Amino acid sequence: SVDIPKVGKNPPRGGGAPFPGSSGSPALLQGKVLDLDEDEDDLEVFSKDASLMDMNSFSPMMPTSPLSMINQIKFEDEPDLKDLFITVDEPESHVTIIETFITYRIITKTSRGEFDSSEFEVRRHYQDFLWLKGKLEEAHPTLIIPPLPEKFIVKGMVERFNDDFIETRRKALQKFLNRIADHPTLTFNEDFKVFLTAQAWELSSHKKQGPGLLSRMGQTVRAVASSMRGVKNRPEEFMEMSNFIEIFSQKINLIDKISQRIYKEEREYLDEMKEYGPIYILWSASEEDLVDTLNDVASCIDKCYKATEKRMSGLSEALLPVVHEYVLYSEMLMGVMKRRDQIQAELDSKVEALTYKKADIDLLTEEIGKLEDKVECANNALKADWERWKQNMQNDIKSAFADMAEENIHYYEQCLATWESFLTSQTDLHLEEASEDKP
Repeated sequence: SVDIPKVGKNPPRGGGAPFPGSSGSPALLQGKVLDLDEDEDDLEVFSKDASLMDMNSFSPMMPTSPLSMINQIKFEDEPDLKDLFITVDEPESHVTIIETFITYRIITKTSRGEFDSSEFEVRRHYQDFLWLKGKLEEAHPTLIIPPLPEKFIVKGMVERFNDDFIETRRKALQKFLNRIADHPTLTFNEDFKVFLTAQAWELSSHKKQGPGLLSRMGQTVRAVASSMRGVKNRPEEFMEMSNFIEIFSQKINLIDKISQRIYKEEREYLDEMKEYGPIYILWSASEEDLVDTLNDVASCIDKCYKATEKRMSGLSEALLPVVHEYVLYSEMLMGVMKRRDQIQAELDSKVEALTYKKADIDLLTEEIGKLEDKVECANNALKADWERWKQNMQNDIKSAFADMAEENIHYYEQCLATWESFLTSQTDLHLEEASEDKP
């Protein structure tokens, strides 16, 4: 883990574990997408933009005191023992006259004192996860929120609500929740606690307690106005961060696209191999002198088919999900950087107004002080979370590529051994036939 200097007061104990290792839902292939979302509120489908918040919005709920914000982003050098365990399982389909959707059971076990019990069981559907993600972004605009799986799926890859799709979704949602649970700050978010513990009617009531529509519209208008003005003097460290995100996004998207194309082509190759072997068996029925040779070839193809199937299964469960998750992370990082810039742009506009005395000086001075605190809070939060995210990204990518290399080595060794065995058997057969021909 990355050593980050301690600042401010200690946060509540627990929940300081780093991101879990690489795992997650298999990435779906690029291609023509099919939007299965006939009902925007409940239907279970992937979404490219899973946020309930406008990326150009900034929440005024962010603490204006630097000390209060720094207390929230303080990370432990020595993470405590894990005290929050979350499992997502038992997907259940719900069919009504107007909609079809899936809910998932969420079991939470914890030893934290702020929870009323040590174990909770609730059911949630996809829109609930979207709500949680939006609330986390609202409360922590410059922290890196884990991505949710997408709402769009690739046409032809999976059938509507089939077992593979549902299992892929379940794994992704569980990873999303555990990423939050293992985050030093997000794990103590009150909306996260409500999400894990409240019954359906309680969660519905809690959702209605958010800012009113007119308030949200006002926030968005102010944020858009600030973003239109832009940032005049972005600090050098954030310029470097922005450049890194841009390059990282380009590379990870390209790797994701090529990897998925290779996976698709190998899936077609696997289907061809499945039909290839039996042809030799059928051929052997009419070639008495080639029976053994043709049967051996069929056997080799079958073994290679099984080895290929196993390798592709590993690819879809290990490499592709990690790469695609960081594609989604790259989009999330761009949004985080945009929100940071919006906060600074609002400060810049007030400073400019004060310079030209465009408004009441005392009022502007007070607003500038608050905005300076807000910018400092946003910067501190992003810098701390950035180093943490970057270290875990590197660990995840290294692990995924090492696993891929090991899988490939094992696969090619199996196939090589299979065909070498065939050659040995054919050599032995020729020697045997040659000895029988001798007088």
